Amino acid sequence: MEIVRASNLGYDYCRYDENGQQREVTRAIDDVNLDVQEGQFVAILGHNGSGKSTLAKHINALLLPTEGTLWVDHMDTSTEEELWKIRQRAGMVFQNPDNQIIGTVVEEDVGFGPENMGVPTGDIWKRVEDSLQAVGMTAYRNHSPNKLSGGQKQRVAIAGVMAMRPRCIVLDEPTAMLDPNGRREVLEAVRELNHQENVTVILITHYMEEVIAADRVYVMDRGRIVMQGAPREIFAQVEQLKSYGLDVPQVTLLAYELRKAGLSMPEGILRREELVDALCQLS
Repeated sequence: MEIVRASNLGYDYCRYDENGQQREVTRAIDDVNLDVQEGQFVAILGHNGSGKSTLAKHINALLLPTEGTLWVDHMDTSTEEELWKIRQRAGMVFQNPDNQIIGTVVEEDVGFGPENMGVPTGDIWKRVEDSLQAVGMTAYRNHSPNKLSGGQKQRVAIAGVMAMRPRCIVLDEPTAMLDPNGRREVLEAVRELNHQENVTVILITHYMEEVIAADRVYVMDRGRIVMQGAPREIFAQVEQLKSYGLDVPQVTLLAYELRKAGLSMPEGILRREELVDALCQLS
């Protein structure tokens, strides 16, 4: 069953002068078609300015289409009466967790969303427990968020969205401000969330290694989806990705260079173990 669908989606950023007259129009999303199934782990790649964050904000109905339609759980995001339901179905985790965490204690912050939704108190604490456990932060439930690492804060932000029980979570470059350890922490939580809770995950990122475990990858450039497929299919097209200003995982690039040098290496190698096996086959 589909959870997110975009049809000929377009969005323009408009700039106005001091008199309220329109001065400039920038097309950020251009004729995007998207179909995300329930329970999928989807990654969206693109260089800065490619439109991926603008697309993310449409899924949470923070932005509304200039053209076309976007549905979340079969609800049109342009229908004002549906906005509250849409934002319950599709939660969003932003790049900087400090902009999303408002509680002085971890468990209170995670329970804030369900409380605002009118969830009964007993159910709130059950949701807090389940969400913290899902992201591996139960031991920190009584800590102050200010004393957590960047990766731990981002886990708390994810737990806060999870506690609202959305069917889909959109993560807009959630690891961009983190060190490698923090990125690993957040990705571990995301994978567990997808596998154990069957929540649809849409990850917006520019780190190639983060999308290896995705079910499907979309590549954006100048507001359009220019490539789509499984990770192995996408990363097999090294030169095309480079033409869009993107890299590939280091192990994939090494295998690609070895193949260019004349070695018989399979295309689309994604993991170190695959590369080791391919090299062993050569001998």
